[in-house]
Amino acid sequence: MTATATTPTHPMLAAHAGVLDEIRQALTTRSYYSRYPESPSPRVYGESAAAQGLAAHEAHLGQPYAALLGQPTDGTFVGSEVSPYGPVLGTTYPALDIDAGLEAAHAAMPAWRDAGPQVRAAVCVEIIDRINRRSFEIANAVMHTSGQPFVMSFQAGGPHAQDRAIEAVAAGLVEQERVPTSVVWEKPGKDREGKPAPLRLQKDYRIVPRGIALVIGCNTFPTWNAYPGIFASLVTGNPVIVKPHPRAVLPLAISVEIARAVLEEAGFDPALVQLAAESDGQGLAKTLAERDEVAIIDYTGGPSFGGWLEQAGAAAGKLVFTEKAGINTIVVDSTDNLRGTLGNLAFSLALYSGQMCTAPQNLYVPEGGVDTDEGHLSFDEFGERLAGAIGRLTGDDAKAVELLGATVNDQVRTNADSLASIAEDADGRVVLDSRRVPHPTWADAVVRAPGLVALDVSREDVYTQECFGPVGFLIRTASTEQSLAQLADTVREHGAMTAAVYSTSEDVLERAREAAAAGGVALSENLTGQVFVNQTAAFSDYHGTGANPAANAAYTDAAFVAGRFRVITSRRHV
Repeated sequence: MTATATTPTHPMLAAHAGVLDEIRQALTTRSYYSRYPESPSPRVYGESAAAQGLAAHEAHLGQPYAALLGQPTDGTFVGSEVSPYGPVLGTTYPALDIDAGLEAAHAAMPAWRDAGPQVRAAVCVEIIDRINRRSFEIANAVMHTSGQPFVMSFQAGGPHAQDRAIEAVAAGLVEQERVPTSVVWEKPGKDREGKPAPLRLQKDYRIVPRGIALVIGCNTFPTWNAYPGIFASLVTGNPVIVKPHPRAVLPLAISVEIARAVLEEAGFDPALVQLAAESDGQGLAKTLAERDEVAIIDYTGGPSFGGWLEQAGAAAGKLVFTEKAGINTIVVDSTDNLRGTLGNLAFSLALYSGQMCTAPQNLYVPEGGVDTDEGHLSFDEFGERLAGAIGRLTGDDAKAVELLGATVNDQVRTNADSLASIAEDADGRVVLDSRRVPHPTWADAVVRAPGLVALDVSREDVYTQECFGPVGFLIRTASTEQSLAQLADTVREHGAMTAAVYSTSEDVLERAREAAAAGGVALSENLTGQVFVNQTAAFSDYHGTGANPAANAAYTDAAFVAGRFRVITSRRHV
């Protein structure tokens, strides 16, 4: 059997062929690769980049987003974003005419499909490169929609999200390239006289997209969680309707604007990417998800709507990828670096006030205490030492707000205010209350440092519920063996995005790996330096596993991209 392939041509493919080689290789080796520098330093992005980005962000405020008027609209404008730091953004967006938008997306698909995987990948790289050039503008938009502190908004909302986007491009490209374009298929055979007479067929393989994709964004990480789905669908030939969270539209509006401009410049219909903005409470996600034209759904958000999407989508034959809530777990057994352990845990609990799908919530500690390089600590002593580490990390208000950011909604604030009542109801105690931190620049921002509640392992009714935000549970177990069993059981039943273990025993570490595998969650071991349990690296770490209830997908494995296209064969005698 011999395979043949035509070499596609396009100016953007010529410009980015080297990048495609790089990202294919990075995906294969899973070694360190980043195309976009994470430092907002003027030495990296230019002396004027920060000021220009801020000015571009401010130009959007109080104005209709005119750059999106080219997409089908019903003539009205929507928008109700209020910064968690206080100001009303006042940006409004043209409301999508759903019927016309879906029709335009469908009409745009054939030319994009026929361009082929390499051309699509190159155009996607160009989109992401141009998004990167506007990282400071997007960072301000992420900050004032999610409440992330600025540096985190720049990194997570900018280069880290962009790296995840280009990782999705690489994964989609590689999966499509597994399929040859054309082959001559030959089966040995003989004619009636017994002479060799092989049977030959020409077989052509055509990759076709699944259909229109819907990406439903979240409030806390509007770009980081949306880009993988957007670009996984685009690179595999599918048009994308981007439906942002109503309180975090602006970062994705900028992204959609850039994508549409690049697509048009590349000779494709900008209707391949459209923004479906809405005001709070409109319920547009459900309306779009129920449309027959929508074949793929990517969702990040709460478990109730996510569960409905999974069930309703499957029943309707749609491909649905979800990331929902989880109970992230840390097992503490022993450590030979107490200072590093406490510092790492304090940072992981404090980062963005715990408003991350990967932030730890449950910390299991044996009632017999923890052996450390500074001596044995009882359960209570370990809790006090951890509380002290959090207090030192967040004690300076001006520095703390650059780590904590602002609380994103009333539920997070209620959770932070409820530690005393939680402790009382659970027969536990407050080890550290969630401190209100005044913001020196934004007086209306509600900033909260993490708090800790100690309780017994028997109180599963409390700690197996997600308490999103700056709340940690210090859970007293009978032994490390019970801690590991609880890790596996709670993850398997309730889901988790992350898990971690601290131990000087190789036997405990091996049992922790088994517990994590049984629960279906990624495991971090003895993190004491500048890598934290709530961080993942594109091209190396899978984000989520799809193996527990917290998410049915992983960024970005083969399963995340392969179902977004199908292969159609045509064959004929040679």
